[in-house]
Amino acid sequence: MTDEQLLRYSRHILLPQIGIEGQENIVKARALVIGAGGLGSPAAFYLASAGIGTLVLADGDTVDLTNLQRQILHRTDAIGMEKSASGKRTLGDINPECRVIALTERLSGSRLDEEVALADIVLDCCDNFATRHAVNRACVKFAKPLVSGAAIRFDGQVAVFDSRQPDAPCYHCLFPEGQDVEEVRCAVMGVFAPITGMIGTVQAAEALKLVIGCGTSLAGRLLLLDGLGMEWREIRVPRDPGCSVCGSAAPAA
Repeated sequence: MTDEQLLRYSRHILLPQIGIEGQENIVKARALVIGAGGLGSPAAFYLASAGIGTLVLADGDTVDLTNLQRQILHRTDAIGMEKSASGKRTLGDINPECRVIALTERLSGSRLDEEVALADIVLDCCDNFATRHAVNRACVKFAKPLVSGAAIRFDGQVAVFDSRQPDAPCYHCLFPEGQDVEEVRCAVMGVFAPITGMIGTVQAAEALKLVIGCGTSLAGRLLLLDGLGMEWREIRVPRDPGCSVCGSAAPAA
């Protein structure tokens, strides 16, 4: 590491759980952040400021005035701009050492597989079940750890799905695809701005811990946040042995 990096990241390096080796792991890592909205904004902020080497920011949407209440990557002068490009501009101001790759597309199919395969860590910061399930399948396929978050109204949730661990569940184990689950959107139901910040920041923390190799991840656990009562609950999530994505019912590779 350079002298400037040692100074910039000195407060991380002082932590015995991180040190120089852990910070070097961060600097060498490639993170894929899917969604540059309410969750992706704070997650990307902290990944970049912490020194993640390469941050791939994927979002096919453009900045709208209604986004600015919570999507802190974007400024008023970015309205109409592609979110990934706006995010790259902001993150460049935060830490020019972080290489930000802006993908102005909704990743799917072979493109999603390609980016997941290249990543060391994947953060699902999107807002729809179809993308979440597609990302989960890709992460299981390439054995990449997935940090998943969601926020709506005053509620949030965050979990880690790490298929490198033999007993860890995947997203499909928790929310089976095709299950009759109500899909609610911020555009219809609203969302309390700080909730997205709280969940996105936890996603960044979990991602960095996995990259560093310190602490205990949320693999096998789902954290639920009640923002009105400011209470956190934890639910254990077992692996489904018959899961069609990661279990015995999964198709052969």
